[in-house]
Amino acid sequence: MNIKILDSWLRDYVETKATPFEIAKNLSLSSVSVERVEKYGKDFVYDIEVTTNRADLMSVVGIARECAAILPRFGIKTSFTYTPQEPPKEIPHEKFPINIRIDPHLVSRICAVVMEVHVTDSPKYIQERLKASGIRSLNNLVDITNYVMREIGHPTHVFDYDRLNTKDLFIRLSRKGEKIVTLDKQERILKGGDIVADNGNGEIVDLLGVMGTLNSVVTDSTKKVLFFIDNNNPEYIRKTSMNLGIRSEAAVLNEKGVDPELATEALLRGINLFISTARGKVVSPILDIYPKKGERRSISISQDKINKTIGIEIPLKSSFNFLTNLGFNPSIKDTSIEVQVPSFRLSDIRTQEDLIEEIARIYGYHLLPSIIPPLTKPQDYSINNDEFRFEKQIKDAFKYWGFTEVYTMSMVSEELLDGPSNQAVKIKNPLTTDLIYMRKSLIPSLLQSVRENSTRDNIKIFEIANVYNKNDSELPKETLMIGCSIKEPNASFYEVKGLIEQLLLDLGIKKISFVKRIDAGEGSDIYVNKDFIGTVEILDTDLIDFEINFSTILRLANRGKIYKPVPKFPPVIEDIRITVESSISYEQIISLIKTQTSLIESVSLIDIYNNKKTFRIVYRDQKKSLTREEVAIQRKKIYSVLKKELNAVIG
Repeated sequence: MNIKILDSWLRDYVETKATPFEIAKNLSLSSVSVERVEKYGKDFVYDIEVTTNRADLMSVVGIARECAAILPRFGIKTSFTYTPQEPPKEIPHEKFPINIRIDPHLVSRICAVVMEVHVTDSPKYIQERLKASGIRSLNNLVDITNYVMREIGHPTHVFDYDRLNTKDLFIRLSRKGEKIVTLDKQERILKGGDIVADNGNGEIVDLLGVMGTLNSVVTDSTKKVLFFIDNNNPEYIRKTSMNLGIRSEAAVLNEKGVDPELATEALLRGINLFISTARGKVVSPILDIYPKKGERRSISISQDKINKTIGIEIPLKSSFNFLTNLGFNPSIKDTSIEVQVPSFRLSDIRTQEDLIEEIARIYGYHLLPSIIPPLTKPQDYSINNDEFRFEKQIKDAFKYWGFTEVYTMSMVSEELLDGPSNQAVKIKNPLTTDLIYMRKSLIPSLLQSVRENSTRDNIKIFEIANVYNKNDSELPKETLMIGCSIKEPNASFYEVKGLIEQLLLDLGIKKISFVKRIDAGEGSDIYVNKDFIGTVEILDTDLIDFEINFSTILRLANRGKIYKPVPKFPPVIEDIRITVESSISYEQIISLIKTQTSLIESVSLIDIYNNKKTFRIVYRDQKKSLTREEVAIQRKKIYSVLKKELNAVIG
């Protein structure tokens, strides 16, 4: 957010001998960023960038308060000279002429007054100050609303009281399809859920907090006005502003959460300006509807906490003075400071650390020593805890196997969403109308990439990225996944199975099994021991994909190495041929053979003919050479168990 204000306007509320350039330099060091100071006639104009969490600084008074707190730190005597506005002496006491009904969930506070006025041009000083701020001068009635907003920091609005022609004003949510014509003379169709003012006849006379409507705007013939201050729920203001594309300064301010305590000051300042510049006369009581006052927050912080967090010794009295100048009303109790957070800082001062940041910036970041804080206990590095190393290893493996890494969008359309839309994370403010969900799987995005390259016969792509699962009570759960898609003539499940096995074996993961999927199409589920890690899908004769949970892989991965000395004694190698039913897997046969004796070094399949399978067994004893008789004993045990357990035929 940016704000432009004249130097002369700022000095109405701050007394200092600092030059405009000194003010700009010192503010930039400790507070807002003054992007430039430009000559403006005999005056100077500041162009100030304000961070979005500091809506209180989008005003002349807010910047003046900052100057009074910061400039003394640079040896420049400065005082904050703003005094609260006084109400007019003569205020009628009869009933307010309009019955305003609100929903406390939509509106925090409303202040209003009816005044008789005369329309004319604004005084020259108001015109110049608004022009320098980038606001066009229209007439004295409209200019006062903009002047108060810039000076006090709370948006205001003025209705032509006679054009309202109502005894009731209902603050409600708009209904879908309702139409309004805003002050810029554009007809707008509301989507519903916008805070509006209804005159009791179903006619909308204001789009609260965003922009007024043409049917209640003041004109050159206006004789009486309703000066209106509304403090609204910022979530609704943001939604309306974005949906309708109206980025008025009032909308930008209101969506940040303006301090409702400023409403009275804004109203009284406006009344006084109407009296002095529009020959205004108050003809109604002052209305103040404030159903639920804001919270009061106290924070206590010790000197030890302040010093440890900032890293240097700051006297408690100095911290007390800094916070006093910022309007925190602190008090010292022993070695601690207790503050009452002012209403205009409730939105951003919530913790002790927030308060310490205020002390540090007023003290001066430029005065803090440029040293790295000492590490209390360096964390021991372990290759098994290095997530990025494992990720790089996997990417390198895919690269050497001829795969291409792709990056696809985390946001997907309903068409690409995997599963029911009510179980997916829906984006409240999507970038486009179709990318409204966070993906639950990488596969649809990868398959879309394959379709977009349909002219290619061979495609091997992979991606390592997060998927998002709904979590009703907290933020969505992010899970890192590996996704892969292979398109090639006669795509083989066994090729993919071997690729996955080798990938996991390289990470030290063993006992991998593939379980055929029964109710979910062709393919298999992948397990390591009893941990489910992913799936393989056979989509067509030329298209296969798989997805693996990378987070689970990291938990199971093991880069630990076990030293095995070079064998001193020769192996004994034998081949055996057996006939078994086709439903019996190779892994089952190999596992059964290996468990018969510790002398078996390895078992591998070397030939298949119909149901006949030939396995090569390597025997070795690490302490001596094996004799034929010793091998024969082990062979007999293996034959026996194969016949008994698998009904195998030997030979």
